[in-house]
Amino acid sequence: MEYGLVVLWLATYLVIGALALPLSAVAFRRFHDSGAAFAIPIALVTIAVVGYLVGHLTFGIPALVAGLVVLGGLSLQFGDHGRVEWRSYAEVGVVFTLAFFIMISIRAASPAIAPLPISAGEKFLDYGLLRTLLRSDALPPEDMWFAGESVQYYYGGQMLTALLTILTGTAPRFAYNLALSGFYASLVTAAYGLAGSIAADHGAPRRFAAAIGAFFVGLSGNLYTAVQVVAWLLPSTAVTAVPGIGRDSELLTWSPSSFYYWDSSRVIEGTINEFPLFAWLNGDLHAHMITTPFTLLVAGLCYSYWRTPEAQTGRRRALVLATAPVAGFLAITNTWDFPVAGGLVFLTIAFAPADPATLLPTPISIRFPARAGFREEIRRDGVSLLGAAAVLVAGGLVVAPFWLSSASTRSIGFFPSRSDLGPLLIVHGGFLLLFIPYLTHRIVADLDDRNPSRMIVAAVAVGAVVAWLAGFAAIGLFGPILLAAWLLLRGRTDVGFETVLLLAGLGLVLIVEFVYVVEPQQRGTGLERLNTVFKVYSQLWVLWSSAAGVIAARLVAHRVPGSANVLGSIETDQWRSVGTVIVGIAVVSTGLYAGLAIPAHLGGEPIGSDGATLDGEAYLDARYPGEAASIAWLDDREGQPTIVTAAPGGYQWIPEDGEGASAPASLTGVPTVLGWFHEAQYRGSEPYEVRLDDVTTIYEGDPEHQSALLDRYDVSYVYVGPAERASYELTVDEHPRLTPAFEDGDVVVYEYEAD
Repeated sequence: MEYGLVVLWLATYLVIGALALPLSAVAFRRFHDSGAAFAIPIALVTIAVVGYLVGHLTFGIPALVAGLVVLGGLSLQFGDHGRVEWRSYAEVGVVFTLAFFIMISIRAASPAIAPLPISAGEKFLDYGLLRTLLRSDALPPEDMWFAGESVQYYYGGQMLTALLTILTGTAPRFAYNLALSGFYASLVTAAYGLAGSIAADHGAPRRFAAAIGAFFVGLSGNLYTAVQVVAWLLPSTAVTAVPGIGRDSELLTWSPSSFYYWDSSRVIEGTINEFPLFAWLNGDLHAHMITTPFTLLVAGLCYSYWRTPEAQTGRRRALVLATAPVAGFLAITNTWDFPVAGGLVFLTIAFAPADPATLLPTPISIRFPARAGFREEIRRDGVSLLGAAAVLVAGGLVVAPFWLSSASTRSIGFFPSRSDLGPLLIVHGGFLLLFIPYLTHRIVADLDDRNPSRMIVAAVAVGAVVAWLAGFAAIGLFGPILLAAWLLLRGRTDVGFETVLLLAGLGLVLIVEFVYVVEPQQRGTGLERLNTVFKVYSQLWVLWSSAAGVIAARLVAHRVPGSANVLGSIETDQWRSVGTVIVGIAVVSTGLYAGLAIPAHLGGEPIGSDGATLDGEAYLDARYPGEAASIAWLDDREGQPTIVTAAPGGYQWIPEDGEGASAPASLTGVPTVLGWFHEAQYRGSEPYEVRLDDVTTIYEGDPEHQSALLDRYDVSYVYVGPAERASYELTVDEHPRLTPAFEDGDVVVYEYEAD
């Protein structure tokens, strides 16, 4: 185990976080901890944005130094050193360290950066991006799977990882898992800080809320495992009595010994339903995971705006503007999250106590006076929409090179296949256990026998049932909750920013029922919205986790003042008991996944190592000894010479149905003419198919055509290993200008002598 590297990376995170503390104190001056929990995300996003911009001139050490200098300069010049809460940062440091060690332990038991059959997921994509960035002199980096062209994908998270790798002087094979652990700890810490701050402002137990928020974001899972456990405990006759469960159901044969961590991520048919713990157990250094702490940073800045008095117009404008560079970083890291930032800003401005129009210049704001009824709703929402649009435009301009070079385009589709009620309850039920009692208690507390709102409640309930029966289960389930949250926020009825987070998540969970990003390769497969639900749900979980922490604390600690109605008459102690039971059920039912999945991962032994290790390439010598030496030899080449490997690459190391894994390019960053089939998604079918045919010609054609293509793509090396021998009827080994530069067993790397 590489304990020295663990200490080095932990210290690096904590030190750059300490450097950003004065900036946190400025941005979060009304937080109980002066924003100490957001110091590390602020430091990381500053280094990343500056490094990205400077990187287009020169990447590597100059970009890293520029990021550190700007971070230090901003902290020194604009930070509030008098407000820095070192005791709060010590508390944050403990939380960060615990989360960091938890993930280090998990990754050290299964560190492999590998495709199937060793590991599932897209680790080769993430690691390939990291490796090509570390070889790049400037941004955008060359695509390791499409030689000669720049990456056509968001790569901000891997770029930040590359800068941290350079800062610590760590070999990439170790940096991958260390960075993964750091992003996890940053997420848990941010959720801890945000939930605690909101709860403290409500007068609820801060540390309890913070701990529950951290639990939900870092250790909880959906209810699929709870359903399995309950079915295992009940008699089979009771299980089959449930509608939709037949006698051939897998639930009847499940037992804890057959638990598999993957099953909980495929609940809603035709979609991926990941949550943070699953994602980190799976171990991809993927875009949707890296952005999570920075999505919470946007939420934190929004809450700081929420807490700022209306009279402090300049500060509120500055806080809105401060979300722009974070939104820009989200765009280059996982573009799916870019509009989420805009949505958070919109909801915050719309529902905050301050009048949205006061953000406008005075000559303009006086043209938007407060109005009554529905016209006031339109006024507030309209101005808020302008504010959100301004943030997205400014954030987009901050990272303007991305849109011009690396962003790929997709079309939007409407009305995909919809989710059924049962799977929705399994995926989101852990949160709904908290949210529904919380909102219901407050809605009912506002009603009395003479209030016409009772008729509205009845009408909404009937509408929900009708929507469910008509096949719109998501509207039937989440529509009433959304309406309740919206009305409570508008009425200022004992709710706060936690309900804004709840509302943002409701918007995300509903939009994927009607809109999706079209993936051409998935048309007609029933998987049209697979990627859309996958990417959107990951952010939904993050937002709802912080809200859940606050709501849990309020459920166990408070009674809503009410009039003469059922819930309003419950005594404080009785309500606390009810709330405690609800929170306990939510925590236990969602925690069962971690209780089974984490021990299963820790019980494994890394392939190629006698004990725990963070070496993501340790498996190579043990599983693929014939290729390990050739990949190491390629890795020692300077710069980015072009190679040719079997195409297309995919999720299997050894070709299956004509797909290999593009291992030589993915593990070194040395670009190949064509790698994974994802390039068809990034660039379109036509250029992908052209290269696919060209690679076949290089391996199977005649010398004349082979030479023309090798020259066209400026190829330096042709790789012939197991994947190539299994995929082609080779003639390339007879080419007169190809000579073996490396040989080991059945692997030969030929060097091409250009004419």
